[in-house]
Amino acid sequence: MTRRTRRGQKAGSGMAGAFTPDALEVAARHVVVGGEHVASFAVVGYPREVYPGWLQPLLSYPGRVDVSLHAEPIDPVTAADRLKKQLARLESGRRNDDQHGRLLDPQVEAATEDAYDLAARVARGEGKLYRTGLYLSVHAPDAAILVDEVAAVRSLAASLLLDAKPATYRSVQGWVTCLPLGLDQLRMRRTFDTSALAAAFPFTSPDLPAPDPTSLEAPSGVLYGYNLGSQGLVHWDRFALGDQVHNHNSVILGRSGAGKSYLVKLEVLRSLYRGVEVAVIDPEDEYRRLCEAVGGAYIHLGANGARLNPFDLPLHTRADGRRTAPKDALLRRSLFLHTVLTLLLGGEPSAVERAVLDRAITGTYQRAGITADPRTWARPAPILADLRDVLAGLDDPRAASLADRLHPYVDGAFAGLFTGPTTTRPESHLVVFSLRDLADELKPIGTLLTLDAIWRRVANPANRRPRLVVVDEAWLLMAEKAGAEFLFRMAKSARKHWAGLTVATQDSGDLLGSDLGRAVVANAATQILLRQAAQAIEEIAATFGLSAGERQFLLSAERGQGLLSSGTQRVAFEAIASDIEHQLVTTAPGELAAYAAESPDTGDDIYIDLDDTDTGVAAA
Repeated sequence: MTRRTRRGQKAGSGMAGAFTPDALEVAARHVVVGGEHVASFAVVGYPREVYPGWLQPLLSYPGRVDVSLHAEPIDPVTAADRLKKQLARLESGRRNDDQHGRLLDPQVEAATEDAYDLAARVARGEGKLYRTGLYLSVHAPDAAILVDEVAAVRSLAASLLLDAKPATYRSVQGWVTCLPLGLDQLRMRRTFDTSALAAAFPFTSPDLPAPDPTSLEAPSGVLYGYNLGSQGLVHWDRFALGDQVHNHNSVILGRSGAGKSYLVKLEVLRSLYRGVEVAVIDPEDEYRRLCEAVGGAYIHLGANGARLNPFDLPLHTRADGRRTAPKDALLRRSLFLHTVLTLLLGGEPSAVERAVLDRAITGTYQRAGITADPRTWARPAPILADLRDVLAGLDDPRAASLADRLHPYVDGAFAGLFTGPTTTRPESHLVVFSLRDLADELKPIGTLLTLDAIWRRVANPANRRPRLVVVDEAWLLMAEKAGAEFLFRMAKSARKHWAGLTVATQDSGDLLGSDLGRAVVANAATQILLRQAAQAIEEIAATFGLSAGERQFLLSAERGQGLLSSGTQRVAFEAIASDIEHQLVTTAPGELAAYAAESPDTGDDIYIDLDDTDTGVAAA
């Protein structure tokens, strides 16, 4: 049966008439308002855990859907009394089932656990309880389209674990409830606590905030992927200092196979589109194809003739061609050599040995004609063999012992990296230092020397520009105290030189298991967590303050899915790449073999012109 009402002339006059429909046709499950069909629903079932902005899919539905959220606070005394009665009912049911030998109901167990947790938080004053009603009104131009729209909205609600029931024979009350009048005439309510209600607030969003919310410009920064909690994309600009971004550093943690290096290479490529200069320490030779595609410089440490001399002074070439250096360049280089020797000697020297090394370092520079006079700093730097000879010439048994311990790196099996002056000083928008062919014993010192070479370029005051320094598999350096200290100093100083440090590792224990590692994480404004192993999730959760839902997400995340966190903002995303980008950054053996089979003569023939802005935008 359908009832039709029409307002009279008198009722339509005045301000109220502007908001009153000309006609209202009422049916069992919908109303027709001014020729538009409206069906209303009340949500009676909710998910156990929610995240901020979890109602965003309903708010961004392409059709017209009104979402109405009614909240009424509950007096704390009344809330405590109701929780006590609810716990009594749940416990009574559990004990009754146990006495009769029935199997435990998982839903009852979950409800009991949640009730205890909620009661504890209410008792401590950490939250309050609210009577909350969530209602939906679906609009359509005719009855046939309304049926389709209702089915689509209910399916969307079901995907969010919401049970939406139609307001049968209460269609007018449902329509009025969804109007902006503050009237809840359906009164299908559920008790929410403060955090759950805040997450359901219609104006919250799972997207990262824009640096300038009032700007109409397109989001700046790098595209990381699409948001798993909304229909938006995740753009993040590490160089846009503000309330959320205090430095340009980033840390990426993920278990093997989680897509860590894939994401890092995507960020490197898309940063190059923006004119950011990038230097990469690549322990597994994974960045070579990307480097060749963009015309970067590739340095293969471990190959014949590839050397880095730790004695080189940090000289900078100015625009007029003159070479300059900081006033304390020689002192800084001597201190850095102590770090290098600590790694080479396999442990921290004693105080007496450190004093012997300090005298030997000074003597080595003096034999090369380099003194405290800056005019001598442009002379050829000594090499490690010169230091060994100075130590051997000292009349001290400790110096002789140190010289013997340096023998493998001067004349022995590990001498290739130190047998002469530095062979290359690359100048390119992308520089990749490959460490794959270095012996395992040399990879920590190789990482340290490449970081030093990169830092000298970053710290050049005559060539300031945004730069990224990527340390992949940082556990190689964090395993040694001297290397960890150097990385920590770089993390603290990078922002002053317009540079960002990216630390990526699959062994989170080496990074979070030491004070220096945790300090590196604390100095990273951007933190990205990919899939984690069950053995490491407790430490990860404690360090980053993860909720139970976020922990479960990281344990079950697919490859390329993760959490991007900066300040108080945290967003779940999945990395996306174009076909060309995917070919450049993937390391899947099957895919690489297929690409090689497609072009057996030329091999990887992809080339990206970074000066062509259209190419960069299309690939991103």
